Amino acid sequence: MGSKNKSVSSNEKTQSSKDNTKKDNTKKDKKNPNEKRDVAVFINETEASKIVKSAKVITIQDLARQTNVKISTANAFLKKALAEGTVKKVGGFSGHYIYQPVSQ
Repeated sequence: MGSKNKSVSSNEKTQSSKDNTKKDNTKKDKKNPNEKRDVAVFINETEASKIVKSAKVITIQDLARQTNVKISTANAFLKKALAEGTVKKVGGFSGHYIYQPVSQ
């Protein structure tokens, strides 16, 4: 069994929609791929400390979302806090760790 032939009007519609998409693609601005941006994101350590101390447990993703910083910045802050002894790892695996503030 062969495929059904399309009607002339449906063929014209598909042709016109293909032409429109080609025109839209040419209108997009082309950016210079060699141009690099310097992105520096800093965390407000007092705000982050308050968030960590008030939570029962916290993950890197939670801290990043609550402080509006990148995950890499939140990860660096939690690693620093772990080295200082203000938080401890209580679970997780493969980079997705769960931290808990150390009660004093």
